[in-house]
Amino acid sequence: MGIKTISELDIAGRRVFIRVDFNVPLTPEGKVSDDTRIRESLPTIKLAIEKGARVVLASHLGRPKGKPDKKYSLEPVAARLAELTGEEVALTDEPVGDGARKVVSDLPAKAIALLENLRFSPGEEANDEAFSRALASYADVYVNDAFGTAHRAHASTAGITKFVGDKGMGLLMEREVKFLGKLLGDVERPFVAIIGGAKVSDKIGVLDNLLGRVDQILIGGAMANTFLKAKGGQLGRSLVEEDKLALARSFLKKAEESSVDVLLPRDVVAGAGIKAESGRVVQAMLVPEDLAALDIGPETARGFADAIARAKTIFWNGPMGVFESAPFASGTLAVARAVAGAAGALSVVGGGDSVAAVQQSGVADKITHISTGGGASLEFLEGKKLPGLAALES
Repeated sequence: MGIKTISELDIAGRRVFIRVDFNVPLTPEGKVSDDTRIRESLPTIKLAIEKGARVVLASHLGRPKGKPDKKYSLEPVAARLAELTGEEVALTDEPVGDGARKVVSDLPAKAIALLENLRFSPGEEANDEAFSRALASYADVYVNDAFGTAHRAHASTAGITKFVGDKGMGLLMEREVKFLGKLLGDVERPFVAIIGGAKVSDKIGVLDNLLGRVDQILIGGAMANTFLKAKGGQLGRSLVEEDKLALARSFLKKAEESSVDVLLPRDVVAGAGIKAESGRVVQAMLVPEDLAALDIGPETARGFADAIARAKTIFWNGPMGVFESAPFASGTLAVARAVAGAAGALSVVGGGDSVAAVQQSGVADKITHISTGGGASLEFLEGKKLPGLAALES
């Protein structure tokens, strides 16, 4: 790709602007409730400090709509980062401006400054040149370690790179590119992709691109309903993309022509709605009129687990049902355990709910790589050029 890594950049004594992904969930009291993304950035931050750099960190948090909003302040993130690093973290009072400039200018070697939420300025998401130049003025070297935002052409991920001479990727970004890149190269077979989630329209690009690479595709979640209806199933009140039935039929035909085995649910757990306190197992093609398919059933879970157990390469994105509701979480958790138990397989998991299932099942340490970018990992595997990566090419 022609992209340098932070290990290859000359950063000693220089200001290193690191775009991180600190878009973390907060408690109602405004504390960090899950610091996974902060922890994932630590190897890059610590390496920069060890090499004697002056570290300037930048991230967004939530959707403050281009103006300051106290509930989206990075203050709790700065506090948690200070605890994790044992270093003082100077948080600026704005992403750019006189206050931020003074904090960055006064920063000694081996110290950390964190710019206030980038999205407090409309210039961030607009990829505004003036905002990009202002960010670049804080940088002698630019490093992007925020894979989760690499599919967005924002000022801090793309625009800034036009105004900084030395640039590269952090250790987390390097790891993401390495493992996702493996899935697009020569892999050990069988290669099994497990795709879930709500909409065919969100995943058809990656499904099409994987057709020429995988041996089997296991489809679950609400998107499976559209495929089942396309095959003549009766889906009751299940979520179905009626305008995507022809697309689903076309995909199944292409898969057959490519000799790719597509496994759809044989049974489902159906309920009156996502807030139902229980569900019942019914045939996937015969969901009663008053019920909706909300999880894959036990027979399907066993079939999926058998296919996963034979795999040597696995990619999983998207839950098998309404995972956040206990009565409809079993299928997703079963898939998480099966992926973790696939002996000797290269396993890559991407997407918020899939990652949550892996962590909830207590098997995260048995997955080869857990991607920090749901949308970015999908676009990467679609074969799209991610703006945040393209901007780093020298």
